[in-house]
Amino acid sequence: MTPRHDIICISSIDWDFIWQGHQEIMSRLAADGHRVLFVENTGVRQLRVSDVGRVRDRIRNWWRSTKGFREARPNLYVYSPLVLPLPYSRIARWINTWLMARSLSRGMRATGFSRPIVWTFLPTPLVRALIEAINPRLTIYHCVDDFAASSAGARRIVASEERMFREADLVFVTSEQLRQRASQYSERVHLLPSGVNVDAFLAATEVAEEIKQLPRPVAGYVGGLHQWFDQELIAAVASLRPQTTFALIGPPQVDTSRLSRLPNVKLFGQRSHAELPAFVRGFDVGLVPYRIADYTANVYPAKMNEYLAAGKPVVSTDLPEVRRFNAQYGGLVQIATGAADFSARIDDALARTPESAARGIETARANSWEHRITAMLSLIDAALARRDDDARGWEERLRRLYAVARRRTAQVVLTAGALLVILFYTPLVWWVAGPLRVSAPPQPADAIVVFAGGVGESGRPGGFQERVAHAIDLYRAGYAPTLVFSSGYVFTLREAEVMKAVAVDNGVPADAVVLEEAARNTFENVERSSRIARDHGWRRILLVSSPYHMRRAVLTWRRIAPDIGVTPTPVPQSAFYTSNWGASVEQIRGIVHEYAAIAAYWWRDWLDLTA
Repeated sequence: MTPRHDIICISSIDWDFIWQGHQEIMSRLAADGHRVLFVENTGVRQLRVSDVGRVRDRIRNWWRSTKGFREARPNLYVYSPLVLPLPYSRIARWINTWLMARSLSRGMRATGFSRPIVWTFLPTPLVRALIEAINPRLTIYHCVDDFAASSAGARRIVASEERMFREADLVFVTSEQLRQRASQYSERVHLLPSGVNVDAFLAATEVAEEIKQLPRPVAGYVGGLHQWFDQELIAAVASLRPQTTFALIGPPQVDTSRLSRLPNVKLFGQRSHAELPAFVRGFDVGLVPYRIADYTANVYPAKMNEYLAAGKPVVSTDLPEVRRFNAQYGGLVQIATGAADFSARIDDALARTPESAARGIETARANSWEHRITAMLSLIDAALARRDDDARGWEERLRRLYAVARRRTAQVVLTAGALLVILFYTPLVWWVAGPLRVSAPPQPADAIVVFAGGVGESGRPGGFQERVAHAIDLYRAGYAPTLVFSSGYVFTLREAEVMKAVAVDNGVPADAVVLEEAARNTFENVERSSRIARDHGWRRILLVSSPYHMRRAVLTWRRIAPDIGVTPTPVPQSAFYTSNWGASVEQIRGIVHEYAAIAAYWWRDWLDLTA
């Protein structure tokens, strides 16, 4: 009987992303009694604007879980880490390693994990540092992609991946070209392409309703519509074959408007993994229309076996792994070059014999996930046995533990020193705080609205005096005939009443002052002040607050009261934020608080970010 293992899977995709080998392997291991902690993707490149949705999903997953951890199914836990998105920054790596190692240690203690196997799909510097911190029984690098060829931002991963090849106890690869590359650095490389859940495709006897309604024949594709999916090829083939319906099942990850305009191309979007067999059952031919590129030269298309498992013929572009598959299994897949040839190969596939379909199913059985995982576990058990037989194991581990401890101590000291210098002796804090400041020249308005400080950025009562003085200057300059003081804070006296008293003492007529005395935060400041403005028929206001509070105040105003024009006129000089170079602890805390408040307001949809 195979022993059960505790496994930390460091994934290159998120758990809820398109179902791939990552989820399939780990869910099968968990169902077989192994315990799995699935760590979601920490990235191989810096963030882009297009990643905003993924970041938001990650924050939501973290928020809805227990400190980032949740149980997805029996024996399988998912960890959604929040990390600094700078995969090749040394400082960011130290910080991320410290944060994640602490979280993983607590997660392992809570779930009873001990001496886990680390099974990583990522070879980044952060992952290598985490492996060192975890000190696992065994390290497996499962290489399923040529990351360096996937995007310009990921090219810096090459050196770290080469070290991962050398350091891992086992290396699993999914294509021959990946095997050749990995073998330059390790003798422990094993070619194990992605498998297929044959039973699921054989069990799907009903065709999805959406496919039933399509004119036949149906040429289908299952998978993401990404940059490697050859849209131009499919569009050209669809034009050559107006009698054929092209059914594309998968999430659009690039602009697919060109395909959506074609009458015989149907885009069904992303469907759950459980629904896919019913869709494939309705295909007359399965397609693998990938571009020919450095990246796809390393790709073993798992969908090839899924089509075969459903008894469907397959037409593919001329990928190296498809050629290797044909050489091994007797030319089961039709390979095409160019649109005309692709169309002709579809005709050949449609004319297949029942014997060919049966041979395809048997080939899929030979490439099932059961076979793959059995082979993987055999390799893992053999590697563990070799480690246990190593007479020098305990001495080597002891030396490694001491080396790790020394490195960790040095990293903590250097990181702490660097942070102290950066925060307190450079202008970095003020550079980071710069976007919070927003200001415009004052212009004639109907009223000057002043948001009081409450406990303000300093965390202590007071701080309204500068805002009131600035509002009085604007009033005296004739920019508006009315002052509105908004604050629901009560110290010894009501803050709004104290603000009015200061204004009156400085020559502002009492009847030129309107008080709002219930607001407890910026959202309520805006909500209640804008209500006063509407009651008075005001169309434009000058808004006064502290310099680094102004961004949030203006974005909230534009969200709640877009019908009332707002001109940001913050206090020109704030005593709390006065600095010649570095920042104090209180100032840093105030700026961090402001960014955290903006994040909270964004989460609650209280900000207008379109302006």
